[in-house]
Amino acid sequence: MTLRRLLFSLCLLPLATAAQAEPVHGIAMHGEPALSSDYTHFPYVKPDVKKGGKVNYGVVGTFDALNPFVLKGMRTTARGVWDPEFGNLLYEPLMTRSADEPFTLYGLLAESVEWDADRSYVQFNINPQSRWHDGKPVTPDDVIFTFELLRDKGRPPFNGRLTAVDKMEKVGEHGVKFTFNEKANRETPLIFASATPILPKHAIDPATFDQGGLAIPVGSGPYKIKELKPGEKVTWARDPDYWGKDLPSKVGFDNYDEITVTYFLQEATLFEAFKKGDIDIYPDGDANHWQRAYDFPAAQNGDVVKEAFKPGLPAGMLGFVFNTRRPAFADVKVREAINTAFDFEWLNKTLYGGVFTRTQSYWQNSTLGAYGNAADDRELALLGATKDALPPEILAGTYTQSATDGSGGDRKALGKAVKLFGEAGYKIQGGKMLDASGNQLAFEVMTQNEGQEKMALAFQRTLKLIGVDMAIRTVDDAQYQARSNSFDYDMIIKAYTSSLSPGAEQVNRWGSVSRDAQGSFNYAGVADPDIDRMMEALLQARDPADFQAAVRAYDRLLVAGHYVVPLYHIGEQWVARWKHIGRPEAAPLYGYQRPTWFDARAQ
Repeated sequence: MTLRRLLFSLCLLPLATAAQAEPVHGIAMHGEPALSSDYTHFPYVKPDVKKGGKVNYGVVGTFDALNPFVLKGMRTTARGVWDPEFGNLLYEPLMTRSADEPFTLYGLLAESVEWDADRSYVQFNINPQSRWHDGKPVTPDDVIFTFELLRDKGRPPFNGRLTAVDKMEKVGEHGVKFTFNEKANRETPLIFASATPILPKHAIDPATFDQGGLAIPVGSGPYKIKELKPGEKVTWARDPDYWGKDLPSKVGFDNYDEITVTYFLQEATLFEAFKKGDIDIYPDGDANHWQRAYDFPAAQNGDVVKEAFKPGLPAGMLGFVFNTRRPAFADVKVREAINTAFDFEWLNKTLYGGVFTRTQSYWQNSTLGAYGNAADDRELALLGATKDALPPEILAGTYTQSATDGSGGDRKALGKAVKLFGEAGYKIQGGKMLDASGNQLAFEVMTQNEGQEKMALAFQRTLKLIGVDMAIRTVDDAQYQARSNSFDYDMIIKAYTSSLSPGAEQVNRWGSVSRDAQGSFNYAGVADPDIDRMMEALLQARDPADFQAAVRAYDRLLVAGHYVVPLYHIGEQWVARWKHIGRPEAAPLYGYQRPTWFDARAQ
């Protein structure tokens, strides 16, 4: 072959490779998107909804910043800026998630996407119609600027995204391509598409980006900030010129002309405002409250509607989280002993009327959970030698949290806890649980509200019976967030949501790399190579069976580590609303979606 012909052949290779990846309208973590390229709207919206009217949301807390992407602003950032629950009112991602599929994305700022079978790269093709609020187009330069800015100034996990990228480049007028390195996994392209806000290069000064403040940002989303009362209230006005209002992925969303978010110092005050009609929607997570608090006239005459939604999701995990960075909690036997002493049955009967179910697994009530499912050959192969260190009942799927007789002082359960403490080098002397040096086991639980404080008091009561000194400190919202970000606590109460497509967010919760990263969600301070290995397995899985095996094995390791004292799960989503707030008939896989609701008075 002549040199000329060789060079000609080499020039053709990239073209042939590129031709194999056609632009597509959606991407799924596993399998293919459920909706075809000619879909007109998501199946859980009211497509012919008439936009108009208003809604008043209420939240507990305060705010002093409009930047949720840096540690300083993250503490008390106004809701809605980057907030899927409210609909990402200001900033938008490249693609948006369907709430009716485990993990599937459809076009938003990016009208199409290209990738190869190995997901070694992803190219986003920006919609030429996309615009910032000031009328300037959204460009690939904005995307590149965003990733570089968040790398340099952002909080976890935003600041670590580019570590998985070998090359980031602009392609043509509207394309931006990420070529990944060995640190990427099969979920990485979807995280880039859905979990990263795109910021305007022309409207942000990188030098002051991480300084917080309340200057009104320029976004690309469906709403603009109309009025701002620091710490008290934010009023959002729908942008009638919003560029994306006719996209299939936005039909039936963003239905109010005005959204007001009011901040309250206490949950009780927020509920009183709801009863008076100052707040329109009240999500309720308290069983006693849900059963007993709706005896006011508006609820009795039908002006307030109570609804229970049953999403097709795993239960998730709510519990007391050990900060294993603390020496007292470094020993798994100590954590297991404290877990064993917890009298859930008494708590459930006394505080909640027995309505709750104890949580046994991080993916309970789904095929991904280890509870009720024995480890199969795929799991055992993944676990390798690690399986030999796991209790047989955890491998068999029959392990359950320690149960009591509900008396508030079950001697059998407490005796089991004392035995475990003994294995960890503790003994009871003079009514105190002492270590080998004669120091009493003592720690503090940081709580955020009255409901958490009640649970902690019940726990404190039981531990006192075996000489463990547990203190309780309830702090305000700002202090709670600041101390959570810096891991300044012994024990904390946290909820870990679970999806049908767990992925990279798990690294930020349980990965070794996030243990010492302030602002991460690794509240337990976990750094375990076996857990890291299982996370990598679930991230790299291509086959659904391999993915299920990896998640189950991962679930077993988390349960066996006793990083959390599990509490309960509801299995339903409870929401009360004033009847002038309407909603679509269908509720998707992930449960109710507030951004699809509307003011029925405008219909």
